[in-house]
Amino acid sequence: MDVILGPWPWYVGGALVAIIMLMLIILGKSFGVSSNFRTLCSTLGAGNSCDFFKFDWKAQRWNLLFLVGAIIGGFISVNYLSVNQVSDINENTVAQLHQLGFESAGKEYIPSEIFGELSLKNILILSIGGLLIGFGTRYAGGCTSGHAISGLSDLQLPSLIAVLGFFIGGLFMVHVLFPLVF
Repeated sequence: MDVILGPWPWYVGGALVAIIMLMLIILGKSFGVSSNFRTLCSTLGAGNSCDFFKFDWKAQRWNLLFLVGAIIGGFISVNYLSVNQVSDINENTVAQLHQLGFESAGKEYIPSEIFGELSLKNILILSIGGLLIGFGTRYAGGCTSGHAISGLSDLQLPSLIAVLGFFIGGLFMVHVLFPLVF
């Protein structure tokens, strides 16, 4: 039972991702979670008012199934296969987060200081962050998983550039903006 409930080593998860990516390349498919937003909008009739959504969404049904499977799998994992474990975080990182007021760091998976209470500051942070992520995903032509996993597997130069941008943006956020906001 520990094999299912315990964390899996990186090389098992990595091998599974590699096998899935190899299968997708052989089948001529490209993976991306954010492309499902376009597909969902198209299925709901957005193509009637915007040319961007006019495409054969039925060819992307497999990707919608993948998204639904990821949501169901995440639900099953958290509610039935989880032992409420928190990933180990570097002690220096925990100390720095405590200095910024995140007492839940190292104890909870997500910070209850942001997600546990709906203050005006938290609503603004989550709303602005969501808008920036949505804009960035559309502007970059895909999300981090699509570019980093699928795009790099296909040796696409735009995906390499996007992944480098994601990392630079993440470093800038953590080291410059995060201390200013909190």
